[in-house]
Amino acid sequence: MEHIFYLFLFLLSLMETTIQIEDNKIPSLCAGQPGIPGTPGIHGTQGLPGRDGRDGRDGAAGMQGEKGETGQPGPAGPRGERGSSGINGLPGEKGAPGECAVAPRSAFSAKRSESRSPPLADQPIVFDVVLINEQGHYDANTGKFLCEIPGLYYFAVHATVYRMSLQFDIMKNGKSVASFFQFYGNWPKPTSLSGGTLVRLEPEDEVWVQVGVGDYIGFYSSVKTDSTFTGFLVYSYWQNSPVFA
Repeated sequence: MEHIFYLFLFLLSLMETTIQIEDNKIPSLCAGQPGIPGTPGIHGTQGLPGRDGRDGRDGAAGMQGEKGETGQPGPAGPRGERGSSGINGLPGEKGAPGECAVAPRSAFSAKRSESRSPPLADQPIVFDVVLINEQGHYDANTGKFLCEIPGLYYFAVHATVYRMSLQFDIMKNGKSVASFFQFYGNWPKPTSLSGGTLVRLEPEDEVWVQVGVGDYIGFYSSVKTDSTFTGFLVYSYWQNSPVFA
């Protein structure tokens, strides 16, 4: 029994010693004075960088800066594809009335006064009684028509034939453009001869009627029978003429 008791005391003492070692207390049989503080330890190595912190809140908007200088134009971009046709627009307003274009005019008609004497050969026959001559292009003193409007004209002659045969020409600038003939066979009454032609004229051209040389000068006029000379413009060449430039 005594051995068991001493063994129990030894185990109990061992357990207390173990408890003191765990509490960082140096086991001692008797309590001593506190020791002198030790020297500071050496700085440890730098630790690893910490993780990035969270983003802070957005700050207040700053004041608007001054306007910068205009930059150089950039290079032209590639041409785009052609777009589809748009919708037709609304009709525009009606324009103001234009000036009325009046076509150039030229016309005349004249007859010979009563004469029982035939006209002179190779001379313009004077149709001295003017029936119409609004533009004044026919001269009743000379029997000539003077062109002022370039274009195509029609001239016609109606002659009363009596006492002898008749041949007459429509002349342009001294050259015959049309010739007509009527034989007279000693008939008791007059007969007639008519003829006409188209003539192209330029300004200053002249047209007249004349009989030829010989016995074919039976141009006659009286109170009851007339001999006439008529001419008029069919259409003009005014668009290509310096007269209307």
